Amino acid sequence: MDRSVFDRYQVWFVTGSQHLYGPETLKQVATDAKKIVAGLNAGKSLAVELIWKETLTTREEINRLMREASADHRCIGLVTWMHTFSPAKMWITGLSELSKPFCQLHTQSNREIPWDTIDMDFMNLNQTAHGGREFGFIGSRLRLERKVIVGYWEEKDVQARLDAWMRAAAAFADGREMKLARFGDNMREVAVTEGDKVEAQKVFGYAVHGYGLGELAGYTSAATDGEIDALVKEYEKLYVMGKGLESGKGRERVRTGARLEIGMRRFLEEGGFKAFTTTFENLHGLDQLPGLACQRLMADGYGFGAEGDWKTAALVRAMKVMGAGLPGGCTFMEDYTYHLVPGRSLVLGAHMLEICPSIAKGHIRLEAQPLAIGGKDDPARLIFESSLGPAINVSLMDMGNRFRFVLNEVEAVAPPAQLPKLPVARVVWKPKPDLATAAASWIYAGGAHHTGYSRAITREHIVDYASMAGVELLCIGEGSTVEGIRNEIRWNEMYYHLARGI
Repeated sequence: MDRSVFDRYQVWFVTGSQHLYGPETLKQVATDAKKIVAGLNAGKSLAVELIWKETLTTREEINRLMREASADHRCIGLVTWMHTFSPAKMWITGLSELSKPFCQLHTQSNREIPWDTIDMDFMNLNQTAHGGREFGFIGSRLRLERKVIVGYWEEKDVQARLDAWMRAAAAFADGREMKLARFGDNMREVAVTEGDKVEAQKVFGYAVHGYGLGELAGYTSAATDGEIDALVKEYEKLYVMGKGLESGKGRERVRTGARLEIGMRRFLEEGGFKAFTTTFENLHGLDQLPGLACQRLMADGYGFGAEGDWKTAALVRAMKVMGAGLPGGCTFMEDYTYHLVPGRSLVLGAHMLEICPSIAKGHIRLEAQPLAIGGKDDPARLIFESSLGPAINVSLMDMGNRFRFVLNEVEAVAPPAQLPKLPVARVVWKPKPDLATAAASWIYAGGAHHTGYSRAITREHIVDYASMAGVELLCIGEGSTVEGIRNEIRWNEMYYHLARGI
């Protein structure tokens, strides 16, 4: 998924001050704010364009801008900066009415204190140190979720943290208008893939729609021979074709995969959907369980969840938006089986078919192999190894009284041996801090077996996204302990129960 997803969005840069300092100081405040905005935009380190706004000095100005930001569909959030001291009572009504996320950038226009020349004029102008604290108080007093970034604005770390927040804000905005198509229902008797769709739309914005397989089959059967031939030629250019796919039954299986992709893509495009689910228990009218189609649609930015798992499909879409244009990729994932060797414990992550090639390393093979589940013909699928390095696994569950994210930081590693007989795309990873701690913590947290897996984004992106949605997040990584996670779950249970009544 490329960065073009961000082109329709803006983040407004809002500077706070007051009239106490006189017109010359306010003129300098505006000049400094414009310089910061121009510098950040020119650096190309931020996903979304910053838009400079006039310095806010009165309650009326603040209220008006907050209402404009809330109403402007292009604006996905605000970056606030207190260059001088901005009395926070002016901000109460505006911040209370703001419906977009905001980030407090606690920075200065100058990096260093000019020790030899500093005077009261300089002190009055450069008051972030205590102006930001006044603004911070009112955010806490109003119980507002926001991100606080501290440091000089030209520093790479500061810009990286701001970029992470922007990407999360873009995913949150994308989710507020997300339509998700469910082809068939949830896998029967599975608990964790269920959930409250009304509450999900209230919290995240996800609009989940169900469709019978007959509707999808109508789209797939309408694909023409010319369209199928053209798509198969594209496959031959992009992938290493498996044996037996040149003609006969093997060729027909690849053509069936192409027909499914054409029909599903057309259905999703016409309906304006950004994510979808399938399930092997609902395949009436389809010749294969869609594998190749799901993989290629994910590679183009669609969210996907298997067995009707609409929560994970929406999560994968959000993670793809957050990681747009970054290397590493993102995919639907499942913890499949363990390598329980002392000192070398690993997880083999895969799924029956549907792993996104955005995470691939090296050649990608296209094959049609038996599935032994679903009762349909051998499905076409892409097979590859994953790139190596740091990654995250994230799960989203409905806990009854609230939604919960669980995140595990992992390290994708080379498998100890080849997997010549496993005809699916896969990843081998080492969970942090170790498999025993991570798996036990995940299970205590109620984490699902389906996840969104990404090497493009980090824990910080998910922290920001969960904060914007007001949703619980449990993070498992270096330093985590099972007892620590269990205690956090207990504390959170009390907090979220009380917070609903505050």
